[in-house]
Amino acid sequence: MENLNVLIVEDESIVALEIEEFLLTIGCNVVGTCADEKEAINLALQKDINLILMDIYLNSGNGIEATIKIKEQKQNIKIIFLTANSDEYNLERATLAEPIAYLTKPFNRQELLAAIKLAQVKISKDKIQNSSYIKLNDKFSFDINSKLLYKEQKIINLTKKESHLLALLVEHKNSLLDNYTIENELWPFKESNPNTIRTLVSRLKKKLDCNLIETIPARGYILRLNY
Repeated sequence: MENLNVLIVEDESIVALEIEEFLLTIGCNVVGTCADEKEAINLALQKDINLILMDIYLNSGNGIEATIKIKEQKQNIKIIFLTANSDEYNLERATLAEPIAYLTKPFNRQELLAAIKLAQVKISKDKIQNSSYIKLNDKFSFDINSKLLYKEQKIINLTKKESHLLALLVEHKNSLLDNYTIENELWPFKESNPNTIRTLVSRLKKKLDCNLIETIPARGYILRLNY
């Protein structure tokens, strides 16, 4: 669970400790624990947090109301609600916070792990949609800043030339990237030839494992994206 920063809001100290210990064993970074509505809001707004495990019924406040206030300023924070009682009014109110899951206490570790994994998937998708990531298709995405290729959130290893070429194709998406531009960008200080480019493109096509790159004979290549 790398890069998952979690805040635990739970007024039962034993439950909070058990949750924290479990999160640490699966690689989460526990940013903090608290049992108070105001403290939860302050921590969530001040710290870099991806996920909050929020008890609905707090001794000093309401977890749903705290969550709604937090998400007014940090919409992308993911929420897993913890509750000992699942009354209809509060569950309906909780939907305003668009939670990942509701866990009814006492819950087991497998239930918590499943909810956290779902949250991690949602967080990863948000990063792709809201950052320098370019979606190539349903499986592949490309980070134009780091020049990393991802297949379903897993990095696909590219050589420097392959990542540079893919960055050029993304920059010129749905239009012709001509051979002259490729030569000057990838081999600015030495001569290249069509075979070198064809070999490089062929390697990249195999790693993409799909028909995104169209060859325009004697002219260049087009990265076809359907959006």
